[in-house]
Amino acid sequence: MSASGGTKAIVAALGANLAIAVAKFVAFAFSGSSSMLAEGVHSIADSGNQGLLLLGGKKAKRAATEEHPFGYGRERYIYGFLVSIVLFTIGGVFALYEGYEKIKEPHELEHWYWPVGVLVFAILAEGFSFRTAIKESNELRGKQSWAQFVRRAKAPELPVVLLEDFGALVGLVLALAGVGLTLATGNGIWDGIGTMCIGALLVLIALVLAAETKSLLLGEAAGPDQVAKIRAAVVDGDTVTRVIHMRTLHLGPEELLVAAKVAVQHDDTAKQVAEAIDAAEERIRAAVPIARVIYLEPDIYREPATTKDATPTQAPSGH
Repeated sequence: MSASGGTKAIVAALGANLAIAVAKFVAFAFSGSSSMLAEGVHSIADSGNQGLLLLGGKKAKRAATEEHPFGYGRERYIYGFLVSIVLFTIGGVFALYEGYEKIKEPHELEHWYWPVGVLVFAILAEGFSFRTAIKESNELRGKQSWAQFVRRAKAPELPVVLLEDFGALVGLVLALAGVGLTLATGNGIWDGIGTMCIGALLVLIALVLAAETKSLLLGEAAGPDQVAKIRAAVVDGDTVTRVIHMRTLHLGPEELLVAAKVAVQHDDTAKQVAEAIDAAEERIRAAVPIARVIYLEPDIYREPATTKDATPTQAPSGH
């Protein structure tokens, strides 16, 4: 994921959410709608989340130090995980609580045109933000489905913004339905039900985000396509004859560690091996530019030992 693409989507979402939050709180002040209050808090939480993502992106750019020799690329994962916590607690749990209180003590809406007008404005603004996130994501998504993109993306920013904007749009429709049913029936309980639906939606999205960013924090390998390119780049067919085993690890969204044991010819000189390793590293970086930390260990490949007397039901012995 390009940093510029992720930042563009985040800034678009931040601007939309700040404007929407102000409008929602004004509507709540005039109407007393709990859906408006829950949606206002949701927009504040989303704005804070975008601030966290921008902060994480800035901190991730710090240079490596002796204490952190592989740099700070994973800061983006940490702040992505914090986003899920904020969305769960401030957005989801608060909305569930506010909806419960409104169902317990329902009351009629005042100045109904305020929440309706604000919700229509918010849907338009969130639609613009969501459109920006979709456009930026399509440049990276390729042939993946949206679910695959969210699950496999190594950079957290665009999946977070996509899910937040999607949740916001669905939440706005739920809020509009709650307000509409309250006006149609004269029963404020519908406003509370709409608020609780918003809370449940936010909690669900927060749990999905938490699961995905947790996987990134634990450390994910390169994608299958990148692994295949690296394996092909290592072998030159002359000095480096095969990859014995290899491990990859994302140090950040745009920084990959590659560690591999490679087979070399048994009669090659140390100079030939060193030159072949250097050449292999250059080929890897050319094939997969984000492979920035590479460790290749030369070794002599030996075919697995076999036993002549072994039968299909009896595995050969080995050490």
